[in-house]
Amino acid sequence: MENSRTVKKGDYLLIDYTGKFEDGTVFDTTIKEKALEAGIYSEEKEYRPFFFRTDTRQVIKGIETGVLGMREGEEKTLKIPPGEAYGEYKDYLVQKIPLSRLELKEPPEPGKIIITPGGRIVKVLDSNETYATIDFNHELAGKTLILEIKIVSFVNRPLNAN
Repeated sequence: MENSRTVKKGDYLLIDYTGKFEDGTVFDTTIKEKALEAGIYSEEKEYRPFFFRTDTRQVIKGIETGVLGMREGEEKTLKIPPGEAYGEYKDYLVQKIPLSRLELKEPPEPGKIIITPGGRIVKVLDSNETYATIDFNHELAGKTLILEIKIVSFVNRPLNAN
């Protein structure tokens, strides 16, 4: 009766997922065929089930709570509002920063993703010879996410886990 087991807090899981925006545009998936179909396939990415432990904040809250009670092999579509995903978009996280503080000699192109000296991945909105306008919001902030999730399997507790 292994299939009667349901996901609870603290379980280790392997899940497959496909993330979409409300308009149906796919932004991420663990399934190679879906990535190819959506035109987002990347040779650098390994397409395989995603491993995480529930109730440890390794994933967004909407996935964390959405998988609870699901069974191995079960599929579900979750509609996750910004508050349970990557948060609301915050205007104050768009900042004009001197290029010298970003350790840049040339103005970066608008739309380019850069890494700040502090290690944050940010998007350049605008730039000139002395400043760059940077968006520190997560790229999915303010968006409602539609996630098609399948519980691939439960994973026994790793040997090195406490």
